[in-house]
Amino acid sequence: MKIKILSWNIWIHGDFVKISSFLKETNADIIGLQEVKDDDSKRDVIGYLRSLGYEYVFAPVKHIWKEKIYNDGPAIFSKYPIKNNKKYILSEEDRRGAARADIQINGKQLHVFNTHLIHTHQQQSKIQDEQAENLVKLVPQEKSILMGDFNALPDSNAVKIVGKDFINTDPNLLPTWSIYPEGCIDCNPKGVNYKLDYIFTSKDLKTKDYKVEKSKASDHLPISIVIEL
Repeated sequence: MKIKILSWNIWIHGDFVKISSFLKETNADIIGLQEVKDDDSKRDVIGYLRSLGYEYVFAPVKHIWKEKIYNDGPAIFSKYPIKNNKKYILSEEDRRGAARADIQINGKQLHVFNTHLIHTHQQQSKIQDEQAENLVKLVPQEKSILMGDFNALPDSNAVKIVGKDFINTDPNLLPTWSIYPEGCIDCNPKGVNYKLDYIFTSKDLKTKDYKVEKSKASDHLPISIVIEL
């Protein structure tokens, strides 16, 4: 059985009309979104995907970035029943969260995790490493998917920590950020030159068709993979 997985940071400033259109067209079985909010009626992505028949789990975290307070986080949406769900805080300093959904698919259970680690301007970070270490401890070694915006380059400590136990499904390490310079005023990216977004799986899962999708709705590009169960 083939299951399409999509991960995408939809950006606080993303174009919701384009976001919703892409999500409907891509028709993924399981979707992990980052920078989701549930208190913005103009960007009700949760309500929109529920109207398309998805179940969901949402893990918002209140954090401060440049004196602004944000209350957003990762969310998982599934066409299949979510039997159990949990929400985690990965570090007390520079708080970031992770969402977990145990999804029932034709008698099998798939453990799906979605996260969004702190942004460090592509530099090494002890807090980001701590978040990655705490995250790995939560993920079962079988039938697991771990996706999200890790805000970390392929050669970073955070990605290496995750890569010790889980498989990076993108062998070519294709860049995913940034569509717009406004994605980080300090970094001032000149194009899509950085890989910050990943889909990892446990070693027992078979995958194919990794893809960096096309959309200008967010500063991040969506990524997808097909899982064979």
